[in-house]
Amino acid sequence: MLSDSKVDRLVAALGGHVGVQIADERRRRGWTLRGLGDRASVSPSMVHWIEAGHAGSLESYVRLAGALNLRLELTATDPRRARLSRAEDPVHAAMGELLAARLARPGITVGLDEPFQHYQFAGRADVVAWSVEDRALLHVENRTRFPNFQEAFGSYNAKRGYLPAVLAERLGMRHGFASITHAMVCLWSAEVLHAIRLRRASFDAVCPDQLDRFTAWWDGRPPLAGVSSSLVVLDPVARPRQRTFVGGPELTAVRPRYRGYGEAAEALRGAGRA
Repeated sequence: MLSDSKVDRLVAALGGHVGVQIADERRRRGWTLRGLGDRASVSPSMVHWIEAGHAGSLESYVRLAGALNLRLELTATDPRRARLSRAEDPVHAAMGELLAARLARPGITVGLDEPFQHYQFAGRADVVAWSVEDRALLHVENRTRFPNFQEAFGSYNAKRGYLPAVLAERLGMRHGFASITHAMVCLWSAEVLHAIRLRRASFDAVCPDQLDRFTAWWDGRPPLAGVSSSLVVLDPVARPRQRTFVGGPELTAVRPRYRGYGEAAEALRGAGRA
């Protein structure tokens, strides 16, 4: 039986998850709080309340999602299955290991599967790297497949919204991070590239920026100011003369390195890394 406090935390996490998606889509459309409220027959104060991550009525969520042309889904899953799937995901693990090895250097702290909790959301960041001295943060969400676009975007957006402040507070950084770089790093496969091209407008809305800031982190030069969100495809088994990642306009025509997840996993096994 769930305790009242546990119920409150779960409700807050769900509210925060949906609130971030509603806020991002409203801003992408250039609508005001009142503009969305009028279209959804919901008061501007309630729109603000929900976007801030507070729990609203199911009817309010449905009205707001409908006005934004979003499909609202409520699913029940066994979290034990998610943990098992993650543990048995060698490609995801290899992508994280590659990034951690590349990013690690003096003055940079790297975390894998980094837990964090905001009172409205609890989760884990796949890869984070930060420099307290430079007040710079890199957050990477690794994706090997896209079985559910809404879930993928919601998870990424929630971490974009909450992780930097939570981590800065944990590190005792009074003024927070001056430079925040988010990246959705995906497997360089035909399966993933097809998904990106199929929903390109959605990916452009969530990850609108070019690769210069992510590349700067990759090269050991964390940018010193600004916020960005970029989309990257990466090959965890790239050969020395091959490019390890691409992004931006190149995603429109770049050829895949693998047909799908299974072929990438086989390449890892062939390289003795899985």
